[in-house]
Amino acid sequence: MKEYIFITAEGFTYQPNSESTEPDIENCQVVGYGQGGDAHEAFKAMLQESSYLLDTTFDEVIGMEVNEQKKEHFYLSKFRDKIL
Repeated sequence: MKEYIFITAEGFTYQPNSESTEPDIENCQVVGYGQGGDAHEAFKAMLQESSYLLDTTFDEVIGMEVNEQKKEHFYLSKFRDKIL
């Protein structure tokens, strides 16, 4: 079985501790995760586990296979005040 992450560019997000009434970050949001032989199977499995998603106003969802062997974690705090 392969694992997939499902994201959308729809919706709004805010930075932590934001006091703004307007969204201040333009990015994608994670809708969920699923497992299956392909992205379609994984999407259906995710919807079975998280059927509440069908009640949201999200529409366009992008599925991408997650490859555990190529995953890296980064912390912005380690890069602040440094020239990349």
